Amino acid sequence: MSKNNNDFFKTQVLGHPAGLFVLFFTEMWERFSFYGMRALLVLFLVSALGIGGWDWPRENALALYGTYLALLYLTPIIGGTLADKYLGNRKAIAIGAIIMTLGHASMAIESNPLFLYLGLGLLVVGTGFFKPNMSSFISILYKDFPEKKDGAYTIFYMGVNAGAFLGIMLCGYMGEILGWSWGFGLAGIFMLLGLLQFTLAQGIFGEIGKKPNKVDKTIEADDHTQIEDKLNPFTLVDKILIIIVAIAGLTWVINDPLSKIGDFNMLSFGGTDYSGQTIIVTLILFIYLLGSRILRYSPITRDKMFAVVIFAFFIIFFWASFEQAGGSMSIFAKDYTSRILSGNSALIFNIIDIIITVVPIAIITWVLFLFFKQTFKKYFLSNLILGFSFIIIWGLIIWKINNNFSTFSYEISYPTYQVTVDNGTVKNFPITAETIVPDNAILNESNTVIRSSTEFTANDKLSIIDIDKKGINFKPLSAEQADAITTNITATVKERKENEIEIPATWFLILNSLFIIAFAPLFSKWWESKYNPNPASKYAIGLFFLAFGFAFLAYGAAGIPQGAKTASVSIIWLIFAYLFHTLGELCVSPVGLSYVSKLVPARMIAFMFGVWYLALAIGNKTSGKMGSMIDDITNKYDISTFFLIFTFVPIIIGVIALLLNPVLKKLMHGVK
Repeated sequence: MSKNNNDFFKTQVLGHPAGLFVLFFTEMWERFSFYGMRALLVLFLVSALGIGGWDWPRENALALYGTYLALLYLTPIIGGTLADKYLGNRKAIAIGAIIMTLGHASMAIESNPLFLYLGLGLLVVGTGFFKPNMSSFISILYKDFPEKKDGAYTIFYMGVNAGAFLGIMLCGYMGEILGWSWGFGLAGIFMLLGLLQFTLAQGIFGEIGKKPNKVDKTIEADDHTQIEDKLNPFTLVDKILIIIVAIAGLTWVINDPLSKIGDFNMLSFGGTDYSGQTIIVTLILFIYLLGSRILRYSPITRDKMFAVVIFAFFIIFFWASFEQAGGSMSIFAKDYTSRILSGNSALIFNIIDIIITVVPIAIITWVLFLFFKQTFKKYFLSNLILGFSFIIIWGLIIWKINNNFSTFSYEISYPTYQVTVDNGTVKNFPITAETIVPDNAILNESNTVIRSSTEFTANDKLSIIDIDKKGINFKPLSAEQADAITTNITATVKERKENEIEIPATWFLILNSLFIIAFAPLFSKWWESKYNPNPASKYAIGLFFLAFGFAFLAYGAAGIPQGAKTASVSIIWLIFAYLFHTLGELCVSPVGLSYVSKLVPARMIAFMFGVWYLALAIGNKTSGKMGSMIDDITNKYDISTFFLIFTFVPIIIGVIALLLNPVLKKLMHGVK
């Protein structure tokens, strides 16, 4: 690449080319969309029908969640290959963004199951094109400037975390407060704006990324000299095994939610479910395929590749636990955490929420201003769309702040009847115009507290549209509308109480991004110091941090009775959990792909990156599989025991990592 054949390096923002910030904002809006949708998915699936959810069993929701995450790490293998051979990075990124925009649009029609499944499928395919090519595009752009590459990736990943933070905060808030379609739709809007901004600023990249990459066929040999790669072609047996493993593994991943949700089991024959046997045989065949190929290399190269396989093994267990964030931990936030704050507590939270909301977006807006100064005239339309995006963001933030300070609490009453069920338990059931009250029932009224940004007065009529696991969901009606109700429950406002707020369950997910921004510089200094741990120790430390986070949850949930579906434990336990999980992520995330690139020969690197992404896919699918056991374990033991499993498993794997340190050091042959 000639250093002067494009506009990428001609302008500077924060000491980096202005062109980098085109990718920065494109990635920011893509991550906004991804994490915004991810924050809502499980909560939407398990929420009550009356508030727009599907009221799924937790097991089904988490099975679908795990399969979705697993597929997200498999399609990049295909998307990256197509970009390298046929499309080029820029075209692949644009194709991925278009497909993901359509996916988000489809998910906004969440009342129809077909559109939700179609949306998830489009997001999986689109991510396959988008995800691997954004990172590799930066690598290509900085090929002649290796000294600037680390700083470029640091800026880029600031965009990743800014997008994740804003997406979770705004999509999550709108989805829970206004309705799920608002949250899913907002994710799609910003995916579209990111696509337009990127497309209209293409000229800043010159010719880079238009054509497929030329793969460098030289590798670093065992004696650290450049030689031609020794050919190690895939044999016919290799190719047959790859096809079998791919088809069987993909079938198992898709069949897991399909057999639960659609009652259709592709792996059931003669009335017997062979799902367990299928995945075991598939893993055995894959291990044989991987091992047989690695053994064909020279001893030192072979050792390095075995080291990568061991690292991949550790990463499975890390992500299987870490990705409970969008699954079982979101359910814990929704149903088991006390998210109602009133009086001074509500005021303090609102102030803190304003600070952590406004400060990050103010910093990004300042970066936007610096970017505009360098590029606004030359890339007017792209920057106009980018500026419009930020106007929407600031408008939503102002609306969110105002809504939080304008929420009131009301005590309401609604008619119920009381009966004694078979086991002797007395239960109250709400009465609608269509309710047939049993002869032996006792009529009475039940009281509850609701929260609304709409102001009511005593004796106003409300319509309860659902009774969810942790409260009443309602909508205000006129007197005429209230009289016409047949299936809903008519409630009456008794009195206005002190101001209260309800923290959205999705709010806790933003803590990960906040803690990354706060602690990443400290960890960077640690890795650059003389106390920088070896790779095995980093994995072990990361797993121990992860275990500490779940230990806080297990301790906080210790008082919840066996089988309980709801509770109100302090939010502090979730905050501590996300803190330690983030510290663990900072230990593990930077290690993996870096060591794949350092240890693996060029001809094998595509295959080994595939192995690495496969390990991530297995870890993410396992997260859904393990998370789906939440009800079984809670009913048999309690939810504290559920989180103790995620405490002890990472500790055990972390200890194994430490014990394998001498072996890994030997296998890596001096690679640091």
